[in-house]
Amino acid sequence: MAARGYGQFCPVAMASEVLGRRWTVILLRELMAGSERFNDLRRGMPLISPALLSKRLGELEELGAITRSVDAATGSPRYRLTEAGEELRPVIMAMGTWGHRWLEAQLSLKNLDPSLLMWDMRRNLNPDPLPQRRVTIQFLYHDVTERRSRFWLIVDRDAEDGPVDLCIRDPGQEVDLYVSTDLRTMTAIWMGLDSVRDALDRGSLQLTGDREMQRTMQTWLGLSVFAGETKRVGGRGMSA
Repeated sequence: MAARGYGQFCPVAMASEVLGRRWTVILLRELMAGSERFNDLRRGMPLISPALLSKRLGELEELGAITRSVDAATGSPRYRLTEAGEELRPVIMAMGTWGHRWLEAQLSLKNLDPSLLMWDMRRNLNPDPLPQRRVTIQFLYHDVTERRSRFWLIVDRDAEDGPVDLCIRDPGQEVDLYVSTDLRTMTAIWMGLDSVRDALDRGSLQLTGDREMQRTMQTWLGLSVFAGETKRVGGRGMSA
């Protein structure tokens, strides 16, 4: 891949020429989170165009950071990190940790997206505290447009495509737990800036249905991998 930009032999400059391109780091984040199919990558990056995503995938493949294969069952491409790509994992994690610790929390809470939030919750959800049977959880966000206000998480350990599925249309199944809240509250909980208990006490979160699922929500809810990081004071940071 031809060098561009800095014109320096320094490895930091050379790496920046590749990783500093728009969406590249976010694409690596999605691959590290387990997304392998083109449409799944787009769900984690809803603002990227298909053409630009294809271009960035091609660049990472040319670089040797990912490998492309064809799923024998579906004929669709799948993308996986190579050894070189995996070696970037601590770099991406360090960037996320730094951003969570030092950047103003309110900056993150301005970038609210219910679809992206639910997608992240879906892949980080912990099924272990939930009943062994199939369960359905409906989320209702009362402060967004009707079209984007309802989501269903279905947890089924026997499902072929994985134990957790996300639906944007009513799956027609009995709902075990209803979660009603506003998007900012749920995002703050997911980021570790708020808790289920505090939101319930304030009345900004309402739970209806299975009482054991209500009681254990904080443990099964899929939180950000950075939720356990402590906010620091300094720069544009703030204490949570």
